[in-house]
Amino acid sequence: MRHQVCIIGGGPSGLLLSLLLRRAGIDAVVLEQRTRDYVLARIRAGVLEQGLCDLLRAAGVGKRLDAEGFVHDGTIIAAHGQKVHIDFRALTGKTVTIYGQTEVTRDLYDELDRTGAPIFHEAEEVALHDADGDAPHVTFRQHGRSHRIDCDYIAGCDGFHGISRRTIPETVRREYEHVYPFGWLGILSETRPLYRELVYAGHERGFALCSMRNAHLSRHYLQVPLTDKPQDWSDDSFWAELRRRLPPDLADTLVTGPSVEKSIAPLRSFISEPMSWGRLYLAGDAAHIVPPTGAKGLNLAASDVYYLSRALIARYTGDEGLLKSYSATALARVWKASRFSWSMTRMLHDFPAEGEFLQRMQRAEVDYLAGSKAAQTALAENYVGLPY
Repeated sequence: MRHQVCIIGGGPSGLLLSLLLRRAGIDAVVLEQRTRDYVLARIRAGVLEQGLCDLLRAAGVGKRLDAEGFVHDGTIIAAHGQKVHIDFRALTGKTVTIYGQTEVTRDLYDELDRTGAPIFHEAEEVALHDADGDAPHVTFRQHGRSHRIDCDYIAGCDGFHGISRRTIPETVRREYEHVYPFGWLGILSETRPLYRELVYAGHERGFALCSMRNAHLSRHYLQVPLTDKPQDWSDDSFWAELRRRLPPDLADTLVTGPSVEKSIAPLRSFISEPMSWGRLYLAGDAAHIVPPTGAKGLNLAASDVYYLSRALIARYTGDEGLLKSYSATALARVWKASRFSWSMTRMLHDFPAEGEFLQRMQRAEVDYLAGSKAAQTALAENYVGLPY
């Protein structure tokens, strides 16, 4: 087979890149290791920056987002005796939208199907060849048959455990990582959300987050030791602990119910440089991971896709400059967003091994945030998303 761009990974970043390229008349093919049903069953983030919402509209998949998404003008930071409302709209003129990653993926699939875009699911043994040469190609097996795709460029959108980043030689790439000494226990429940906006809670017992998927589906999280397992936590014990970590006035309004899904995710900050090698370009989790505290994972992938789609479209009109600068351009935003996620994590989580000094610094940080419009503006600017 021959395609102009071969995209490795059929998550939202790979699908969005494919759609944006097809809108510009560029022939792109997507290879995904899992089945479509598996991809659509993933429970992931649902806080979309305004930049991602605008990008989805530009790709022609904003109709359901605009009809069903919940626009949030702000968020609550409740920590160390303070409860601060960060008013995004008043401070920045921007908002975020609650719309599940599963729904984003479904919208992208529907539109790609409508346009006849080639997507290969259950693509196994994917291998990238001559990515640093003039004639890259990709081989894979599907349902027992071997395939080869010749292409001009390869886009690695296959996540942290994918083959794309590992194709870049260790002598070329440099990786930066910080692993946090805890995880997030999350449950999904068919209950009314705690509040009309997200609530971030910092407590001496640990962090908690009250989020939502829609008006009748809530997502809640607790900071837990990495040694914990989901089965260690009954629904009753989860709800009791969540109440302890919330301000009393909010805890009194918490609606509980049976969990629909329960899981524990470890937290890490990870960045790999460069994000390009020859004719291979990385995007999303293939190049970087952020702790979920700042809701940046999917949004960072989207900004990568914006930069990469723009660069590839320019290349096919004769301008290679944006492709050459893609890695540096994307990484500048990646590092800033990673700093924000790291700082939110440091401010709101319990780090027992670091002692009372850090606890007092966290208290001072939240106290400063409560009394400073400048500090609130800085948090809001980062939360709604830095400009592309």
